[in-house]
Amino acid sequence: MAKNIYVGNLPWSSTEEEVRAAFEAYGEVYSVKLINDRETGRPRGFGFVEMEDQGALEAIENLDGTDFGGRNIKVNEARPRPERPRW
Repeated sequence: MAKNIYVGNLPWSSTEEEVRAAFEAYGEVYSVKLINDRETGRPRGFGFVEMEDQGALEAIENLDGTDFGGRNIKVNEARPRPERPRW
């Protein structure tokens, strides 16, 4: 089973490869998705990493609050997006 991890406060210059490398130290990474602004295409400073369960728990514990590219990143289990009304 895979866990989805939220990674926030990333430097805008971060690449998916750099994020993948940081998380691979704790287990197999299935996917990395950094989020870009819909209108400008510029990075929004957060993303999601999907990885196997045990490695995900270790990554959350060890990477939350650590320095990544000069910024202290926020790492926790991703929560489902709340339903928003469609107007």
